[in-house]
Amino acid sequence: MLVDSVVALARAEPDVLLTVVGPTASGKTALAVALAERLGGAVISADSVQVYRGFDVGSGKPSVEERARAPHFLVDIAEPLEAIDAVRFATMADTLVSDLRARGLRPIVCGGTFLWVKALLQGLAPMPAGDEAVRARHRGLVESEGPLALHACLAAVDVVSAARLHPNDVVRVGRALEVFELTGRPASHWIAEHGFRTVRHRARLVGLARAPEELTSRIEARARTMLEDGWIEETRSLLASGFASARAMGAVGYRQIRAYLEGQLAEAELLPSVVRATRIFARKQRTWLGHVEVSWL
Repeated sequence: MLVDSVVALARAEPDVLLTVVGPTASGKTALAVALAERLGGAVISADSVQVYRGFDVGSGKPSVEERARAPHFLVDIAEPLEAIDAVRFATMADTLVSDLRARGLRPIVCGGTFLWVKALLQGLAPMPAGDEAVRARHRGLVESEGPLALHACLAAVDVVSAARLHPNDVVRVGRALEVFELTGRPASHWIAEHGFRTVRHRARLVGLARAPEELTSRIEARARTMLEDGWIEETRSLLASGFASARAMGAVGYRQIRAYLEGQLAEAELLPSVVRATRIFARKQRTWLGHVEVSWL
């Protein structure tokens, strides 16, 4: 019945971009695949970790069976050290939306990286492109003094962004600091000025409503299964291959497993730590979803 209701909505709005959203572990992929099957569609992933090759178990990539049931795009398209940001994602997704429609397929966007979803649907503030020299300097600071030092630099020039970003999120902290260093204006000012008021695609956001207790249970079960399926070994291999500085290595779960592998976290603490971090991430996702119109099922 849940899928039936979305299918009816989608068929009544053939030109609207169907977008499956929701907190992590809520069942987005399963819903998107079911919709693609019913609507003759294809799934465009909006996940900033699934885009990278090698980050398989911990990103919850669609299974072989799910990919056989529905074509998936923007999964496994980049090497771990390649920079894929929201602007590049939106550009690639734009092309895919047009191409899929031209082929008679219904594009279905699915993912939990909501900045990417916003970039596709509403555009982003016109901030400057990245500067490799600045980023190299930031990486050097993190390597020599730790992520707190980089976060302190940001807090000194952009209090709003610093309050919003966790010190360990060195990619986003570095980007916010980079914007200030390149423009003299805090990233938070650029974002407030833009306000995400542009409509690039008319969209219907749909998601599976989960009670907090149910979502917590799903998060715990998912984390346990991923660890049993080789998440630790995958992370160890990625680190051994020289991908410690990859953006995806800072993602929830990978960060905690890296701490465990480096002796900063005891084995007994690993699963609870991953679950706790995932729950915090899901809470942030729910906060974002509270500010947009979603058709909850």
